[in-house]
Amino acid sequence: MAKQDFETKLEGAKKILETLMNPEITLQDSVKAYEKGMKELNDAQKMLEVAEIKINEIKGS
Repeated sequence: MAKQDFETKLEGAKKILETLMNPEITLQDSVKAYEKGMKELNDAQKMLEVAEIKINEIKGS
């Protein structure tokens, strides 16, 4: 699977949130969706941290 960019991760998390808001979702499906959404958000957070480190390195140069 190709590595996704930050915007793609956020869009994926947004779609999962919409799924979770569906009143007809089962508990099992909602837990799976929640886990997937949290992974997307954690991946996006890591991307932000890497970008921040790079920006700080550039500023320090």
